[in-house]
Amino acid sequence: MGVGHENRASPYAEVTGRVIAELEQGRLPWVQPRDAAACGCAMPANAATGRRYSGINVLILWAAVIEGRHVSQRWLTFRQAQAAGGSVRRGERGTTICYADRFTPKDEAERARDEDREARQLVFLKRFTVFNVDQCEGLSEWLTVTKQRAPVAEADRIPAAHALMEACGADIRIGSGEAYYSPAGDYVAVPRSSPSTTASIGIAPCCTSWGTGPGPP
Repeated sequence: MGVGHENRASPYAEVTGRVIAELEQGRLPWVQPRDAAACGCAMPANAATGRRYSGINVLILWAAVIEGRHVSQRWLTFRQAQAAGGSVRRGERGTTICYADRFTPKDEAERARDEDREARQLVFLKRFTVFNVDQCEGLSEWLTVTKQRAPVAEADRIPAAHALMEACGADIRIGSGEAYYSPAGDYVAVPRSSPSTTASIGIAPCCTSWGTGPGPP
């Protein structure tokens, strides 16, 4: 194919490495201004299906938009670009994202039923390479044009973030020494904000940690 780029390193390790690099340079990645990209900080989505990406894929694609200075948050696989009548420009490198989910093997379900217990689920991770629509050519306008929404007023951003976290149903525990997602406990831990910490900086680690939790892309 020639235009794809498959990074076999763990996507989680890749994002962790980016965050550590920013911290080593004295910057907080979750509050650094995002004006390095030509487009606004919107949720990345698949241009063909309209489905928004989630979990760690959001951080991966945001970073790719900033690095590539793209003007769109819309993405396609190589085959989706071809099916839409376009193509990926020669020499472009794709971004690797992942799809995480759980399933119960058939034999495990049968054993669990015979033993009158809950079946154990297995976690699997699949990789996909996607390209920003800016990296493609020959696509229809409806795939490349993004409708601009009115920006959220500063006074409404924090209440909106709180409402989003309450609606997601995640187990968010405040008061730990650091912000992280616990796969074993399936909860998000965030430190308690100090009086000198602004509301937007205090809530940002919670959103970042929540975004790294598992879930379909």
